[in-house]
Amino acid sequence: MSKIPKPNEPLVTHIFTADPSAHVFEGKIYIYPSHDLVHDQPSNDNGDQYAMEDYHVLSLEDFNSPCVDHGQVLHVKDVPWAKKQMWAPDAAYKNNTYYLFFPARDHDDIFRIGVATSSSPAGPFTPQDHYIPGSFSIDPAVFIDEDQRAYMYFGGLWGGQLEKWQTGTFKPDAEGPDKNEPALGPMVAELNEDMLTFKEKPQEISIVDEQGNPLLSGDEERRYFEGPWLHKYNDYYYLSYSTGTTHYIAYAISKNPKGPFVYKGTILKPVIGWTTHHSIVKFEGKWYLFYHDCSLSGGLNHQRSVKYAELRYNEDGTIQTIDPYQD
Repeated sequence: MSKIPKPNEPLVTHIFTADPSAHVFEGKIYIYPSHDLVHDQPSNDNGDQYAMEDYHVLSLEDFNSPCVDHGQVLHVKDVPWAKKQMWAPDAAYKNNTYYLFFPARDHDDIFRIGVATSSSPAGPFTPQDHYIPGSFSIDPAVFIDEDQRAYMYFGGLWGGQLEKWQTGTFKPDAEGPDKNEPALGPMVAELNEDMLTFKEKPQEISIVDEQGNPLLSGDEERRYFEGPWLHKYNDYYYLSYSTGTTHYIAYAISKNPKGPFVYKGTILKPVIGWTTHHSIVKFEGKWYLFYHDCSLSGGLNHQRSVKYAELRYNEDGTIQTIDPYQD
């Protein structure tokens, strides 16, 4: 029997997991992570060290129960359009169906976003034959609003190729904006009712400061890098994300799910390892942050472990910053 995971300790230790997307389905917490493999791939800005091939689903009855690994639910060999690198996924429930959204490189080495479906939150998942038309980059996060409209947030720099899509088509040699120009934001697109296609062309989200000025590309402590997540609290939409090079989980808020979003602060201080990636979920009246670090692997960036911590709000709706290595 697996032991009961404590806050800021790995949920599982028999495999390496990262990029946790947590949801409450059927009264339990289900976590959809990526699955890090043990290998000797080179490390570079294209992310070749993150050579993931499949997905597992984890679940918790509550925080006094051991974490269950439901096993492999999807493998890259089962996805006709995908070549490699099954990176950070997300899941959603609609139409009496569970949807798993995932990025992978297609056979032209371009990151696209695919969908797989299941009748159970624990999978297994059956992939669609083609990726979502018009999709690109990485890190899909799907938010279903109270009116049942569904939105996908996605995009990442560097290995995520977002800067190569600034013209609307893939330009392999394109670079990001100058440090004094507005930073690239994540993309958002509403999904059709079938949850398999975009209802509209993806549009860039603007993240601004308190004065309404766009965050600049050189503002690496606040600007967007990858790993978007959206949740709602007290009628505000909270967009949280990784700053990448400075290793913070930051957040911004808006009254509109498509923004613009006003930067508010830091949710999580840097963790051991280069990447940081998270999700936020409410369960039994409390809010929780799921994240990962490389402490179990001794700092190996491509061998990460999913953890959790309680998330607390101040009276004004701001979020209290979490230090993952302090009680």
